[in-house]
Amino acid sequence: MILGVLGSGSGSNLQAILDAIDSGRLDASVAIVLSDRADAFILERARRHGIVTGVIDCRGFRSRFPEDAQRETAAVLRGSGVGFVCLAGFMRLIGAPLLDAYPGRILNIHPSLLPDFPGLEAWKQALAAGVVETGCTVHIVDEGMDSGPVILQERVPVLADDTPESLHARIQQAEHRAYPEALRRMAASSLE
Repeated sequence: MILGVLGSGSGSNLQAILDAIDSGRLDASVAIVLSDRADAFILERARRHGIVTGVIDCRGFRSRFPEDAQRETAAVLRGSGVGFVCLAGFMRLIGAPLLDAYPGRILNIHPSLLPDFPGLEAWKQALAAGVVETGCTVHIVDEGMDSGPVILQERVPVLADDTPESLHARIQQAEHRAYPEALRRMAASSLE
C-alpha cells in the first residue's frame, strides 16, 4: 500500500501512520506528503522521515481547492506511485479532478462520530450540543463535506469537566489509533 498524504497542519496523524508502519502494524509506505501551506509542520515531519514533500499551489485562495490545482496534485500523486490518498488535517474540499483520479481511495479522518458534527471544530460542536459521547470517524471522501462512506469509528466519552482543548486532545488520541487501523482494513479489502 503506497500512500500519499495531504495536510495543512502539524501532521500528528501522519506521525501515527508512520509509527504504525515502523512498528509493523501497517504494511504500507508513504511516498509523498503535500501541503497547501509551505509552513505546515507536516512537511517537516515528512522530511525528517526522508519522505518527498511538496507544496500545492492553490492560486492564492484561502480555502478553495481550484480544479487545476487538484489536477496537478493528482498528477504528482500518480507520478509518485500513490495508490491511496490520506487527508490528514487537509482543510480544503476535494472535488471531481482528484476524486476521479482516486475513486474510493481517498480517506479522511474527522473528529466526530459522523454524520454528527461535520465541518470545522467538531469537538466544540459536540460540547455545545451537550452530547455525552463523541469520537472520530475515518471515511472515504466524496464530493460532500464529511459525507462519504464510513470505514471505522472510535468513540470518546465527553466528561463533565471537559474543555474544548481536553476533549480535542482525547479525540486526537483516538484518531491516532483509528487512522492506521482503517488503512490496514482498506489494504486487506483491496487484496480480496
